[in-house]
Amino acid sequence: MPTLPDFRLERYFSRWEFAARHNLTASDAQTMPLAELLGLADDDGRAQWDALDLGYTETYGLPALREAIASTYDGLAAEDILCFAGANEAIYLATHVLLNPGDHAVVVTPNYQAAESVPLSICEVTGVALRPEDGWSLDLDALGSALRPTTRVVSVNFPNNPTGAVPDADTWRQLVQLCDERGIHLFSDEVYRGLELPPRRPLPQAADLSATALSLNVMSKAYGLPGLRIGWIACRDRALLDRLERAKHYTSICNSAPSEILALIALRSRDRILERNRRIIAGNLPAFDAFFSRFSELFDWAAPQGGCVCFPRYLGADGVEAMCGELVEQEGVMLLPASIYRSELAPVPADRFRIGVGRHAPQEGLDRWATWLEKRHAG
Repeated sequence: MPTLPDFRLERYFSRWEFAARHNLTASDAQTMPLAELLGLADDDGRAQWDALDLGYTETYGLPALREAIASTYDGLAAEDILCFAGANEAIYLATHVLLNPGDHAVVVTPNYQAAESVPLSICEVTGVALRPEDGWSLDLDALGSALRPTTRVVSVNFPNNPTGAVPDADTWRQLVQLCDERGIHLFSDEVYRGLELPPRRPLPQAADLSATALSLNVMSKAYGLPGLRIGWIACRDRALLDRLERAKHYTSICNSAPSEILALIALRSRDRILERNRRIIAGNLPAFDAFFSRFSELFDWAAPQGGCVCFPRYLGADGVEAMCGELVEQEGVMLLPASIYRSELAPVPADRFRIGVGRHAPQEGLDRWATWLEKRHAG
């Protein structure tokens, strides 16, 4: 098996995620205590939790959980769902099932590193960069030009991590149609779907629009429940799901039984949880707007179009790597510098950093950052 490169984001998080006092780059929405989640349970969910047997679970996932997941799609059934131990396992296994040496893949950048590092370990990969000068828009002409007769997969992530970009509905449908016409599997990472603020509406899910597309989702991001480690792929190609299930036999085999019940409870309260998390984001945005307005000579900022992360520009002469590194070391305020998102496939602007807007009470971290900036740029 080819050696994969260091996962830059996870190495950075290993150093700082729990050491920093103020995590202003969190990619997940605000989580909740176990008691609060259990308080959302209906009678059946609570009964299943109380009667939980800590044995092995089904590789495909708890049937009731798969039914709850399927209900979040239009017209999909439980048989169209395969659960995983988080999204990263799903990305890794789907990439290995879909691609072989001699194949070709197209991956949109910037991205979650596994989306390009795993396919690069298997076959040729072409990157198509979102356009920062146009609000991180997707260039369909560039993507179409990148396709080859050997292209088997197009991998996208919307709402995008780290930019928060969401394409317009027409562009999205054209992308799905393009992949269908060329017999290409569209792998669509949709882990932030549901965190779009009004008046923007969520895009249709890829698995709803195409019989061969794969929609990836997880309890970690929009739901704010990363500790559950429950993700899934939705796809109407059940033969492909069967291949993925057999691949899962070599990794997690099955999911955590307690996590499956807790995910079931959360999904049955999906509307309440997503509304709660959108409310937190909306409540936080004025604080971020005020901060970046205060330092408008140093930052070019726009709120995410969807999700709870975005990728502002740092204009300081010292550069974004120095700013982020010294800020976390001196003040314990963590951001993710652009180097975390550098790509082997396409240029990623080197003056950007990821910031998260989905956690409770960011003001103290913003205040410490502001005081540090004032001292740093005094005079």
